[in-house]
Amino acid sequence: MPHTLETLARAIVSAHAQLALQPGAERRLDALFATAAQSTDIATQPPSSPPQRLAVVGQASARHDQPESPPTDTEPWTTATNQAVLAAAQALDFWPVDAQCIAQAWQHQTERCGQFDALAWPTEPQDFGLPAMPHAQAFAPCPQQLGLYAVLPDAQWVGRMARAGVPTLQLRFKSDDPAAVALEVRAAVQAVQGTPALLFINDHWQAAIEAGAYGVHLGQEDLQALSVADLSAIRAAGLRLGVSSHGYAEMLRAAAVQPSYIALGAVYATNLKRMATPPQGPQRLKRYAQVLRHFPTVAIGGIDLNCLDAVLASGVGSFAVVRALIGAKQPEEMAQTLMSKLPVDLIKQAQIAI
Repeated sequence: MPHTLETLARAIVSAHAQLALQPGAERRLDALFATAAQSTDIATQPPSSPPQRLAVVGQASARHDQPESPPTDTEPWTTATNQAVLAAAQALDFWPVDAQCIAQAWQHQTERCGQFDALAWPTEPQDFGLPAMPHAQAFAPCPQQLGLYAVLPDAQWVGRMARAGVPTLQLRFKSDDPAAVALEVRAAVQAVQGTPALLFINDHWQAAIEAGAYGVHLGQEDLQALSVADLSAIRAAGLRLGVSSHGYAEMLRAAAVQPSYIALGAVYATNLKRMATPPQGPQRLKRYAQVLRHFPTVAIGGIDLNCLDAVLASGVGSFAVVRALIGAKQPEEMAQTLMSKLPVDLIKQAQIAI
């Protein structure tokens, strides 16, 4: 027999509480039910019509007893199931747009498997609409394992870390002066010559093309600002493309252009820039990496030596650091220490320049 929305939503929250950004998912679920209140009546039987099912979402319950096993529904997918998944995802602090992605993927998973399972958080690429193989318009590939990825403020730092053996570098040079940007990008490209380091340029894709950089990295807003012709120009020049993401919706938006890699963050809190989303945490990072298993992935945001083990356990192919290097007393020594944490097979793959 189908379960009420409240019971099913609480079962999902209970089974996946480790995905919550902060403690208190049950209280947030109570608040969701109270805010969305449609009816003051307590439903004792599973509702039969969509309006009645929606009404159950509005019932705030003081009961916190959970079934011994999260319930399954033999029906492939129902409106009630969809609403329960949405309520649970929002109680776990996922943005509404990400909650929609989760619900849609869970529906595809349920239809593929034949029944709904509250324990089985969706992680299959196909359930999120991602193809197993890149299409003809994919950007040039980069190594699946990029290893230590240093994000650096100027060409001098780029050269320093390239000589220290850091395999992947990004120049994040901030200036509104096109001439200064072009000069710094050219200097950074020259700084990695003679080393195996792969250099990505943040934002300044025209300058990256002109200087012959390995690749370019774009944020979500920068990606959306590009025209089809702009993307084609980057692709035609042979540059690799990396794209930032902060949750499911942005991951799927990034994957749609078939970039060379996708960055996932912010994993932990960072003061370097104001983030639109709270820290994702290592448990979400693991789920994201599973969905994007056919893409190289880079974890970014607040990563240092203290949390590196949890980041690497997620299965990402690279981790980006900023202050962990440029704020270190001995940056070269810190780079070696960070790289020593990488599995041997990951180090070997990161040394392969494509």
